[in-house]
Amino acid sequence: MHHGLYLPPFGELSEPAVLAEMAARAENAGYDGVFLWDHVARPLNPGLPVCDPWIALAAMAARTERVVLGTRVTPLARRRPHVVARQAVALDHLSGGRFVLGVGLGGDNGGELSRLGEEPGSRDRAGMLDEALDVICRLWSGEEVQHEGRYYRVDGLRFLPRPVQRPRIPVWVAAQSTRPAPLRRAARFEGLCPETDPEGLRGMLAAVAEHRGGLDGYEVAVGGPPGQDAAPFRDAGATWWLTQFPEVTTVADVEAAL
Repeated sequence: MHHGLYLPPFGELSEPAVLAEMAARAENAGYDGVFLWDHVARPLNPGLPVCDPWIALAAMAARTERVVLGTRVTPLARRRPHVVARQAVALDHLSGGRFVLGVGLGGDNGGELSRLGEEPGSRDRAGMLDEALDVICRLWSGEEVQHEGRYYRVDGLRFLPRPVQRPRIPVWVAAQSTRPAPLRRAARFEGLCPETDPEGLRGMLAAVAEHRGGLDGYEVAVGGPPGQDAAPFRDAGATWWLTQFPEVTTVADVEAAL
């Protein structure tokens, strides 16, 4: 099992330089990865500073050499897929092939979507997520893309350079239950970011394995608070354990875990 940190880029951790320092310390301590929440506002905590995770990941990539870096997770419905494709390739090149794109529906907790004019409906966000993933992966191919969809359009454009990682940058998909649609989506890609208990994880992975024909090489990144026993999740099939910190986390909290 790989071990990583899952950091909220808010409050004391809202400075890219601070997150870069935490990533460097995690690498020196032997961790395998550092992942960031992806939010633009915290409406239920309006006085909390928020950092753009993509800028922070670039700073983290420049300060590290070995750890995997990524978002867990990016709500693609509030991002333009061509912009995400460009940013992901830039991080992939900057890190030497260490970037993972974690994606999901996101949520409208406190109005983070609706108060910014984003799509609040989960059905439409699911459609946007699926279509955006298709567009992003096709743009990563380096081939000319012609796409006319319900939500997005690409009119004969070719995106270069291609990612360092082949055949593409790994995509890990979030899911919270054994509902068929999210697990079918996750099975099409390289990993799963589940929010469940060990027994629920077994059921989710059984469904993913049925869709994929097995789980060889498939990554499963679960998270829990500092001090939680990862063994039950490892035994259920998790390949990553991410030490997960709450919304308001201090530098001292991360240092204590390290």
